[in-house]
Amino acid sequence: MKELVDKYAGKMIAAGLAADPLVCGLDDEIVWNRADERQSVLEPVLEDMRSNSLICAAPAEPYQTIIRFLAARGPGPVTPRDCETRTFLHDLPVSRSFTPGAILEHLKKRKSVIVTGSGGVQVVAFGTVSPEQAFVTFSSVCFSCFVLFFSDYLARVRAGTATAEEHDAFARARSLLPAPRQSPPELKTGPFAGAAQVTEAMIEAGRLTVEYGLVDSYFGNISYRLHDTVFISQTGSSLDELAGCIDPCPLDGSSTTGITASSELAAHTTIYLRTPSRAILHGHPKFTVILSMDCEMTNCPDRDRCHIRCPRERFIEDIPIVPGEVGTGPTGLCHTLPPAVRERRGAVVWGHGLFTVGTVDFNEPFRGLLEIENMCREKYFEAVRQAGRETTTAGR
Repeated sequence: MKELVDKYAGKMIAAGLAADPLVCGLDDEIVWNRADERQSVLEPVLEDMRSNSLICAAPAEPYQTIIRFLAARGPGPVTPRDCETRTFLHDLPVSRSFTPGAILEHLKKRKSVIVTGSGGVQVVAFGTVSPEQAFVTFSSVCFSCFVLFFSDYLARVRAGTATAEEHDAFARARSLLPAPRQSPPELKTGPFAGAAQVTEAMIEAGRLTVEYGLVDSYFGNISYRLHDTVFISQTGSSLDELAGCIDPCPLDGSSTTGITASSELAAHTTIYLRTPSRAILHGHPKFTVILSMDCEMTNCPDRDRCHIRCPRERFIEDIPIVPGEVGTGPTGLCHTLPPAVRERRGAVVWGHGLFTVGTVDFNEPFRGLLEIENMCREKYFEAVRQAGRETTTAGR
């Protein structure tokens, strides 16, 4: 257990989520990655929850600035609108007190709680089986708050309603953003001759997708078509740890391996059947997700159903934005995504993430993922500048 808690503390630091996280797991006894005075508050929480692990950490910047601002808007929970929050977190409760009772009140209903105080904010998240679950939740809280903060700021600047505090928080958060990665790495070249080459290429591409910050926690997937078999990452697998977590799924559905495959297997399979693609990479680059949710039609009757039923054709430059849900239902991605990526380098699913495709190997989809995210980042800040100019002109 000590190895596990140290591992996920290290992953949080490497991902830029927290500088000094406190991680614990329950074996025969509670094991911590390090000693900390907060243990006296958190151990009763772990025992009462009957869970396996807890993470408590002050988010690193720019998440600290972002989450502190969102939590202060209160008095209720923080309510992001992205796909990750809808399907995984629901909302993010806020506690003004770092006590066992206050924390338990929220963790018995949600997977995490934001705790505010004079020294900033902390996020407490738990896992029922392993520290990995708490890590995933913590990462998702940071991602969802990032998307909400920058989405709301653009909308408020356009409306002329952004406050001085919001302008200050935005300026600080922006100044603390890491510089974008510009050059994609050189990945293994295809086409690949066998299963071993495919899995090696997938493991490499998945790891680098995480290292480049193009996906948060494990929310993303990757696949490759070799003849009549789709090799795809398993559901719940971490893209930077794909060894042993890749399923070969025959296109004719003649195997039960699809049971543990990514929940988006149907969308990947349909893309392979309808396009010449051989490789698919799906990540959650933040500014791409933010721009996918940016729409100035405030009076649209489908405003609250954008993620499943958007009546307009929308693009970010040449990249289409489509609605769609995970699965095979009437609004499933298997229906909306394949037509969008035909003869294009990729498509964005509203509030969810970016799918990029390649016809040979993962060099093309990885390059597309990186270039599209950098384009969206530039377009976002240009939209903020333009909205600010228009607001200033209108106020004269």
